[in-house]
Amino acid sequence: MQRWRLLIAYDGAAFRGFALQPEVPTVAGALRHALGRTARMAEPPILTCAGRTDAGVHARGQVVHVDLPPVPFDGVGLSRALNRQLAPSIVVLRAVEVPDEFDARRSALARCYRYLVWNAPTPDPLLDPVVWHVRDDLDLRAMEAASDVLLGTHDFRSFCRRKPGTSPEEPIMRRVTRAKWFLEEGRDLDDIGAGRLLRFEIEANSFCHQMVRSLVGSLVEVGRGRANAATLLERLRANSRHRAADPAPAQGLCLVSVDYG
Repeated sequence: MQRWRLLIAYDGAAFRGFALQPEVPTVAGALRHALGRTARMAEPPILTCAGRTDAGVHARGQVVHVDLPPVPFDGVGLSRALNRQLAPSIVVLRAVEVPDEFDARRSALARCYRYLVWNAPTPDPLLDPVVWHVRDDLDLRAMEAASDVLLGTHDFRSFCRRKPGTSPEEPIMRRVTRAKWFLEEGRDLDDIGAGRLLRFEIEANSFCHQMVRSLVGSLVEVGRGRANAATLLERLRANSRHRAADPAPAQGLCLVSVDYG
């Protein structure tokens, strides 16, 4: 068996998340079947991904490893064979042979996610599938200041859905190395009214379930003037989801890259 590392992108709208689930469309399910057909395997192979994205969440830099029997392809040929079956909902951007020691999840040093907010009185019909439309005026400087609170190593229990079977007293420690808002420039808005596209990028050693969406929901509350940096720090230290803001919608979130050093 040869281990392959796949760099993949996908539109999460068509899937109930990455992880395999019976009788519902998932990224892992579609990719496993395509790999099984391509490698002529009796059973679809097992996949390991860098980060399990939720239903509706997109990816441009998801990494997967899979063990396959010998195939009559190099990396380019394997990518083409898979894309003929999966594109455009799922696209294999690159396929390379790697040593057996490589693990898409455990070998990763950091993951980077991006969240897009369309801040305007009216929706943008072309952006709507990949953004959260927020009508209220947002104070970007206040959101940037609050984002600084997240940097460093913290217990993120206040912003994560706990895994079944774990104790509420068990810490969920994560190290955030970057958390920053950007204002996208150069858009012609005359035909849909004034507005701006905001981009939030966050990088950490790993993420827990709904962490990014919960953080974005709280940061948008700061932008609306309903909270501030001190409020966010208080919620972070509370170690409880009680009174936390609702998570931001899934469609604005995208896994953009995984760092292996």
